[in-house]
Amino acid sequence: MTKRVRVVISGSVQGVGFRWYCREQALSRNVTGNVRNRPDGRVEAAFEGEEGAVDAVVAWCGTGPRGAEVSNVEVAEETPAGTKGFEITA
Repeated sequence: MTKRVRVVISGSVQGVGFRWYCREQALSRNVTGNVRNRPDGRVEAAFEGEEGAVDAVVAWCGTGPRGAEVSNVEVAEETPAGTKGFEITA
């Protein structure tokens, strides 16, 4: 079953390679979507794919890469959009 979520990660999550590692985590699990830095210092991402794979990437976001200090992960379910690939944007 396909699942799509949007997550917003708070904490010390910019300037530590969070977007790049997030993309690697998603691609390794065949999860599509995108990730971007927000002007408010948080990171926002959308993940779409098999439920277990999406849940695994969301769980990884709770820790992030070495150097990140995640304080909160907000998760909102969305309607699957049939996205292809995984992009790092702004």
